Amino acid sequence: MFFRRLNWNVVGWFKTVSLISYAIIFAGLVMMGYNWVTKGYPLKLGLSFTGGTDVTVKYQAPTSASAIRDALAGIGVTDAQINTVGKASDPVANERYTISTQVDFGNRTDRLWSALAKAAPVDRGQSQIETVGPSLSREYLFRALEALVIAIGIQFVYIAFRFGWNIIFGQVVVIALVRDAFMMIGIYALAQKRADDAFLAAVLTVIGYSVMDTIVILDRIRENLKVMAGEPYDKIVNTSILQTMTRSVNTLATVVITLVALLAFGGASLQNFAFALLVGICSGGYHSIFYSAPLVYVLRERELRRTAKLRERQRTTALERPRTVAEARAQAASTLSREEILAARKERRAREKASSTRPGGHTRYKRKRPAAGETAAPSLAEQDEYEEEETAPLDPLDAQNAGLHEHELELGHEEIHLNLDVDGEAAEHGAAEGEAPATVKHD
Repeated sequence: MFFRRLNWNVVGWFKTVSLISYAIIFAGLVMMGYNWVTKGYPLKLGLSFTGGTDVTVKYQAPTSASAIRDALAGIGVTDAQINTVGKASDPVANERYTISTQVDFGNRTDRLWSALAKAAPVDRGQSQIETVGPSLSREYLFRALEALVIAIGIQFVYIAFRFGWNIIFGQVVVIALVRDAFMMIGIYALAQKRADDAFLAAVLTVIGYSVMDTIVILDRIRENLKVMAGEPYDKIVNTSILQTMTRSVNTLATVVITLVALLAFGGASLQNFAFALLVGICSGGYHSIFYSAPLVYVLRERELRRTAKLRERQRTTALERPRTVAEARAQAASTLSREEILAARKERRAREKASSTRPGGHTRYKRKRPAAGETAAPSLAEQDEYEEEETAPLDPLDAQNAGLHEHELELGHEEIHLNLDVDGEAAEHGAAEGEAPATVKHD
């Protein structure tokens, strides 16, 4: 209940939270590029991916990890991961170690035993060397990535369905999952940790945890939309975050305490897994509280602005559309001249004639006109010559825009205007006198 009384504007912190996340991801990508250029790999991979040699050595006298590392450097092993292994039966500490390296010695283990003996005398009876093959091959890794993409897609559809086909909620969950994965990879690259099968297990665990925490906040937003109807949307989102923050922080704290204990007191096999879980869960809790929920408000505002622009564009187009024939002619005259319209019309007719006969068209014959400069009357043979021309139906509005109706005026026809505003009394007076009412006016 403590966070409910705070006056925090978590939605207003969205840009700062985003910059912090982007900075960590960018730093991790830079480190991966540096590793690729200098060492030949973007991220350190464990023996499960690359294969190598796993050694358990028991010394007869105490020694240090630095002494073992110096001894291995003499035979070209520079990537050794050395961990101390203690047993209750050991009379003296620092006598038993595990060594992992990506160098595959195979049957050439004599060089490795000789190098290890330089640090201290080795008890060969309690020591062993195992050659590890790449159990997680590239094909397995690609299939895991495909399965992860399919799972994220199904989660998007399911969350959108459960929240009333709210696409924004589904987008928020997918974006948060991708950012959590990139945060883990970036921090692993910065910490120079090896990514092995425990790392993949930690990534999947973190994705599930992050989705669970995010859905709790999104569900509270959906409830407050009904309870706080009429309030600004940013206030509803901010209130929902503060109402669920106590639950999120308590859950995160209990998990972090357990992982810190594993990281500090666990064995070598558990420390890498605990580190990956600690990074991923802290990143997931950070994003679910301070990034995912405010992102709902940001995406909603962006969608509203896009919808408003689309409606404004449609309204402007509707206002510019001509409502009468006179407006259409005015717009056509303002854009194109009559000669340009006629030229375009002739070009279109020529294309239609060259392609095929259009349905509804008809064939007409017209007499050839005398060429320019000819004054003599055409002969009978010339008068009998006709040329065939295919014409397509002409839209009346196109004819008016092109000015083709003026041809009828040149032939002597006049426009007829109906006078519908005739006074009723005058009509009755004319009818009484035996005259027909004047309903047609000739200009």
